[in-house]
Amino acid sequence: MLDNERESPLDGQVVNGEQNSQPDTTMAMVIYALYLASFILGFTSIIGVVIAYVYKGKGPVWLDEHYRYQIRTFWIGLIYGIIFSILLFAVIGFPLLLALAVWFIIRCVKGFKGLQEKRAPSNVDTWLI
Repeated sequence: MLDNERESPLDGQVVNGEQNSQPDTTMAMVIYALYLASFILGFTSIIGVVIAYVYKGKGPVWLDEHYRYQIRTFWIGLIYGIIFSILLFAVIGFPLLLALAVWFIIRCVKGFKGLQEKRAPSNVDTWLI
């Protein structure tokens, strides 16, 4: 047991019966999977963004950046989707919605890859890819 509460445990030291290990990335992966499943089911991205808001701020910085990236992906995708849906009347909306789908898939794949490498996604603040 640690004498001082402010003292941090050494690498590999057992604290309260648990061994110090890498943070759990399962929920971040589930969110990316829910986003991709929204192409089939339609509503799962809403569940994903709610989970991202719940888990944001509860992990290391690189994992929190994933949750932030997921939240931004949802809201930016929603804004683009609304604008492009309105543009369907001008026929230009069809290719733009297709481009939005590709954008969404690329961001999810990029996020999955970052999680596997235990690093934050690059360009979290961008509206592009």
